[in-house]
Amino acid sequence: MTHTSRRPGRAWIITPGLRTDRFEAARASGASVAVVDIEDSVALPDKATARTASEAFFALPEPPCTLGIRMNSLTTLDGIKDLVALAAYASRPDLIVVPKVESARDVELVAAALDADGYTPDIWALIETPRALNALPEITHAPRLGGVIFGSADYAASVRCGLDWDALRYARSALINAATAANIPAIDAPTWEIDDPDALRRDAERAKELGFYGKGCVHPRHVKVIDDVFTPTAQEIAEARAIVAAADASGGSVTTVDGHMRGTPFFNAARALVAEADRAS
Repeated sequence: MTHTSRRPGRAWIITPGLRTDRFEAARASGASVAVVDIEDSVALPDKATARTASEAFFALPEPPCTLGIRMNSLTTLDGIKDLVALAAYASRPDLIVVPKVESARDVELVAAALDADGYTPDIWALIETPRALNALPEITHAPRLGGVIFGSADYAASVRCGLDWDALRYARSALINAATAANIPAIDAPTWEIDDPDALRRDAERAKELGFYGKGCVHPRHVKVIDDVFTPTAQEIAEARAIVAAADASGGSVTTVDGHMRGTPFFNAARALVAEADRAS
């Protein structure tokens, strides 16, 4: 069964759960999704402190964006403690990022623990292991799954490959294919070079070309570049409208637009882009 998720924004920012001094900057960064992290950015002895401190991230009457939390893996004691704590938060996250997901059961467990009357958080799976890649068709069809996120650093470490684009192209492509088949969005991993805007833009453009819906980031400076790349330009929208008009004029038959042959696949892509642009306007 395919399902339709609530489509998130393009830029996702993640901030460490112990750094309460950075909470406001993350929420006000302009990112559409701000995630507080109590997994990889927090050392084992500090997990309990981060778990408690992170509740303040959600204590806003009118948050400026979607607020989420990256919990610990369900295969760890801290992951189980996270679920207990999250269920008791006075202000709860809009979105739960579940790391090291390797089966649809992981998504079902989080939903079973946290879903309540009037509260069904969006649940997103971090895909960051070879076993997860092998199980993608099952994972992406989990009924409560909102989308998937590529965890490049953990995946590269487990495979012992490089972090460059070519080394991870297969994993990214497999993730996009499975997510699209399940009609859910996929978000690319952050670019780890904080002070290299050219590398960030290049990575974002590649991710968009491959089919990712958006991209994570680790610094507020990255938000604008990601939004610029992933938001359709006025020219792209105008070209899509021209293709839709040509499709209508040809009755859906193969036609030419500005010297290019266009048929059903191009018509469908153009209509999707026009619909997205109209929703955003």
